[in-house]
Amino acid sequence: MGGFAYTWPFYAGFVLAYLLGSVPFGLVLTRLAGLGDIRAIGSGNIRATNVLRTGRKSLAAATLLLDGGKGAVAVLIAARFGPDMAVLAAAGAILGHCFPVWLRFKGGKGVATTLGIWLALSWPVGLIACAVWLGVAVAFRYSSLSALLAVAAAPLAAWRFEGPQVAELGAFIAALVWIRHHENIRRLLRGEESRIKFGGSKKDVS
Repeated sequence: MGGFAYTWPFYAGFVLAYLLGSVPFGLVLTRLAGLGDIRAIGSGNIRATNVLRTGRKSLAAATLLLDGGKGAVAVLIAARFGPDMAVLAAAGAILGHCFPVWLRFKGGKGVATTLGIWLALSWPVGLIACAVWLGVAVAFRYSSLSALLAVAAAPLAAWRFEGPQVAELGAFIAALVWIRHHENIRRLLRGEESRIKFGGSKKDVS
């Protein structure tokens, strides 16, 4: 990429995106609401699904939107400095969400942040990923399966609309999200994964 005098802004952009991505909104919102540490209930995770277990749907929705929003904001700011910076910021944001430095690198599963990244980086890819998530959710009623197939479809769509660099980013994000869903994958294979209950669902989307 060149000497440090040229590359330092890219490193700085990646680090700043990582720090933004690592903001644990699920934990912050539940503490502000006086509900204590979200990691002490349910699955012990900071994602929107676990926030929903508090019975506060509004907090869960806010967590979902903010987790997606931080990925989108990181990309949109970085894009002002060029496409390469946007790609690095996307990688930094998703890594920050999944492995936040503030929480000893124990974060969420990355789906909401991934969708926010794609909608900001390439809205056609983002819409395709959302459509895949919705279609699989309606057809099979497994939120985790919907997430896995949505993130897997994104790099294929990115190759079509954006080219190899963005497709490689999509493959990296998809691999990361799949790894973070390893327990869900095991439950799917055993037929033990919980299904979405429309009208009163608890969706594992963060």
